[in-house]
Amino acid sequence: MGTHRTFIATYIMASGRNGWVYVGMSSNLHARVWKHKNGTYDGHTAEHGCDQLVWYEQHQWVTEAIRREKRLKKWLRDWKLALIEKDNPQWLDLAADWYPVNDPNWEPPTEDD
Repeated sequence: MGTHRTFIATYIMASGRNGWVYVGMSSNLHARVWKHKNGTYDGHTAEHGCDQLVWYEQHQWVTEAIRREKRLKKWLRDWKLALIEKDNPQWLDLAADWYPVNDPNWEPPTEDD
């Protein structure tokens, strides 16, 4: 059973403004971002501190999200930065308020994909 934040998306994580960027996709963006933020998603994002969600695009189908992810991964870095700047010029962490801070009963979201 999903939450209101469970949805299929292509997304970009960053280490900070104009820093390292990572393009990915998930069928549960809320759970995937939690993994990135806590360094439990191995690879590029953990190695380079990409823990800020700076851009995402919701999709109806996983195949659409995968197709978009593959396209974006082929883009030049400048194009990716321009995409982020277009929708998020301040490079805000779009998931900054997604997770409770001081709730002892809260459990992190699980991801099945």
